[in-house]
Amino acid sequence: MAESISHKGKITRITPQVTTVSILQHAACGECHIAGLCTMAELAEKTVDVPTDPYAFYKVGDEVEVLLKASMGFKAVWLCYAIPLVVLLGVVLLLMALGAGEMAAAVSGLGAIGLYYLALYLFRDKLKNEYIFTIKG
Repeated sequence: MAESISHKGKITRITPQVTTVSILQHAACGECHIAGLCTMAELAEKTVDVPTDPYAFYKVGDEVEVLLKASMGFKAVWLCYAIPLVVLLGVVLLLMALGAGEMAAAVSGLGAIGLYYLALYLFRDKLKNEYIFTIKG
C-alpha cells in the first residue's frame, strides 16, 4: 500500500454521498505532557468530507482513521507554500532588475501572490475533487 497521511477523528454526519469526520488537529507541542499547563499548546478542529462507502457500517460518533495519499500532501505543500514563494521572489527580483524601487517591487510581489491565491480559490472545486480522503476500514 502506498504511504499515506492519517488522522484520527470522529464521524459527525453521514449522508448517502458524504461522511463528515471531525479531526482534532494538534500543534507541534500539543502532544507534550505539560501541554495542559502551557498557554502555547494549540488545538484546532477541522472537518473532512469523505465519500460515503455504501458497504461500510459506520454511525455518527464512531472513532475512525482518515487517510490521504502522502503524494497529495506534498502537492498541497507545493501549491500553498513553494509556488507562492517562487512567485514572490520572481516578481520582486525581476522588478528590481528592471529598475523598479524596493517598495514597488515588494507591493507588486505581494499583489502577485494575492492573484495566485485568488486563482487557487477560483479552482477550489477542481482541486477539491483531486484530494480524496478515505476511511481506514
